[in-house]
Amino acid sequence: MCGKFNAMASWSEVVAFSKPLTREDVKWGDNDREITFRVMNNLPVIILDRETGKRRVMPMRWGFPDPKNWKIPKPIHARSETIDTTKAFASAFLQGHRGIVIMKNFNEAPDLPGKTEQHTITPGEVGAIGIAFVWSQFGLVSSPGSMLACAMATVPANKLIASLPTDRMPAVLADEDWGTWLGETGSPAEAKACLKTVEGVKWTMTKEERASTTKRARPTVRDPGGLL
Repeated sequence: MCGKFNAMASWSEVVAFSKPLTREDVKWGDNDREITFRVMNNLPVIILDRETGKRRVMPMRWGFPDPKNWKIPKPIHARSETIDTTKAFASAFLQGHRGIVIMKNFNEAPDLPGKTEQHTITPGEVGAIGIAFVWSQFGLVSSPGSMLACAMATVPANKLIASLPTDRMPAVLADEDWGTWLGETGSPAEAKACLKTVEGVKWTMTKEERASTTKRARPTVRDPGGLL
């Protein structure tokens, strides 16, 4: 399953994709940077602020804390079919603790033994997609304070991703379903119905090539580069 993705390059782009966020929400210093997020990173999660009734972006760790050790991210994914009944997610889902993360692309790997071979999935003409997440606030027994953490909702893999092979993929939200998923309109049952496998789209999948490493030659007086 997905454990890595590239986010929007700037907060201004997040605003453009998540109207009616306002410009006051934009952190202009974060512009012009493309960010790769992995499990354990803080993600920019769009949520519905219950007090103001407006959308806002909140940083949350990717991965609910393991009950025995909050530093361990477990679980990191929530199956759409049981998101409203599984103990780990049901309360958050039913309380409307649902969010969206905007991605430029995401990674998948075959469910096969051996070395992991990452593949990058890129949406075609749309430029970016909104992925469904659930979130909650957790008290930390062994550390003061609390932590916001989130987990990615997943659905059965579409034909392209299933060819890896793997049987799951992130839950990509249709533009018209954002409000329902966030809880601006509709019921929890209607929010759950937003979690669907996306088929018939112009996505591409490319194998992620590992950067080659060249062993540095032993430094000499004529070529001291190895000393640096």
